[in-house]
Amino acid sequence: MDHRKRTIVEDITTALADRIVRGELAPDEKLRQDHIAEEFGASHVPVREAFRQLEARGLAVSIPRRGVRVSTFDVTEAKEVAEMRSVLEVLALRHAFPHLTAHTFMLAQQAIGEGEKAQDIYTWEDANQRFHRTIVADCKMPKLLATLDDLHVASARFLFATWKSKWETRIEHDHRTIIKALKNGDIENAAKVLERHVKLTGRKLSSFL
Repeated sequence: MDHRKRTIVEDITTALADRIVRGELAPDEKLRQDHIAEEFGASHVPVREAFRQLEARGLAVSIPRRGVRVSTFDVTEAKEVAEMRSVLEVLALRHAFPHLTAHTFMLAQQAIGEGEKAQDIYTWEDANQRFHRTIVADCKMPKLLATLDDLHVASARFLFATWKSKWETRIEHDHRTIIKALKNGDIENAAKVLERHVKLTGRKLSSFL
C-alpha cells in the first residue's frame, strides 16, 4: 500500500472510530461503503481496509447478508474490559517504572490539570486517556501498549454511551496519588491504586449499562 492510500485509510479509520466511540454512529448501524467513499473522495479499496481495521479494534463487525455494522456492547464486555485493563495497565506500569523521567511526570501532571479543568466529558476523557497512556508509555512493550489503546477506546465508548448527567469538574485524587507514589519510588502503592482505580471505573460503567 503506497503512502497516499495508507493516509486515506488512516483518515477514514480515525474519523469513523471517533464517531463510533462518541455514539454518533449507533450500535448495529450499517456502515455504508458507497456513502463513506463519497464523503472522503476515495475508492472502495481504502474504505474496505478501514472497515477491516475497525473490526480488528472491535468497533465494527461484518455480518453475512447484513454488511459491515457498528459493533454492539453489553455489561459483560464492560466488565471484561475493566478486568483486562486493571491487569495489563499495572503490568505496563511496572515495566515503565524504571524509565520514568521528570518529563514523564510533567506530562502526566499536565493531563491531570486539564482533566480537572474540563468543561465537558469529551475533553475530560481525552485528558484521562493521556494520563493513563503517559505513565505506561515507556514500558518498552509495543504490543501491550497497542492492546491498552484498544481497551481505552472501548472504555471511552462505554462512558459516552452511559453518561447522561450534566458534567461537573472534579479533582483527580487517584491520579494524583499514583503520581505521588511514583515520584517517591513506591511502585507497589502506585500499582495498587491504579488497579483499584480502573476496577472501580469499570464497576461504575457496568452499573450504568
